[in-house]
Amino acid sequence: MFTLASEETYEDGQVIIKEGSAGDWIYVVLSGSVEISRTIGGTKVVMGRLEPGDTFGELGFIGKVKRTATAVAVGKTTLGVIDREFLDIEFNKLSSDFRAIIVSMAKTFEKMFSRITDFSTRQESRVQKSLSLTYRDNQAFIKAYTRNVSSGGLYIRTERPLGQGEEFLLNLQLPALREPLKIKCEVVWSRTESAAKPDSPPGMGVRFVEMSKGDRESLMRYLNTVSKGPRGS
Repeated sequence: MFTLASEETYEDGQVIIKEGSAGDWIYVVLSGSVEISRTIGGTKVVMGRLEPGDTFGELGFIGKVKRTATAVAVGKTTLGVIDREFLDIEFNKLSSDFRAIIVSMAKTFEKMFSRITDFSTRQESRVQKSLSLTYRDNQAFIKAYTRNVSSGGLYIRTERPLGQGEEFLLNLQLPALREPLKIKCEVVWSRTESAAKPDSPPGMGVRFVEMSKGDRESLMRYLNTVSKGPRGS
C-alpha cells in the first residue's frame, strides 16, 4: 500500500508528534490507534482517533508548516514511516501548477486550524485589567502592559509587534505574586504601525502555548477573582 522507510512502535500514552513542533514525516497506522488532539485556550480538545490504514502528518510534508495537532498512541501502536524519497519523486511528477495548488491547500488548511483555535479562545471570559509584562524580541527586552487577558491568551499594545507565528517567552506579572508567570506564547495576529487605525492601534494578539501547572493555577485564580468583581474590575 505504501513504500515504508521504517517502522516505529509506541507504548500507550506516548507522544508521537507534538502540536507546534517542526517535522515533515508522514505516518501510517499499522496497528493500534492514534489520538489526535489540539490545545484550545489551554484545554486539550480531542479531534479524533486514527485506526490502522489511516495516515497523518501530511500538512508538514506538503505545506512545510509546523505540526497542527498532537498525536498520542492509544495502546501499543506500530506506525509505518512513509519513505521520503518515494514521496518526493511522486510529488515532483505532478505539474508545477498542480503542486502549487496542493501546497496552497495545505497552508490554507493550517491557517483555518489557527483561526478556529483563536476564535475558540476568544469565547472565553476576558478581563480588562492592566498587567505589566516583559518579553524579548530580536533586539532587546521589551516592557509592556496588557489590558485584555484570558486563560488562553492576551493582547499586547506595542509599536514593535513580532510577526505572526513567532514564538516567545512572556513574563506576566500578576498582583500579589513575587515572581512573574513564565508562559510560552505564539503570535496569532500582528498589526504594525503602518497598518494601524485610530480604533485599531499597533500590537499583537498572542495565545498561550505552554506554562507550568502552578502558573496556570495562579492565572485561573486571578481571572476568577477579577471576573467576580463589579463589571470585571
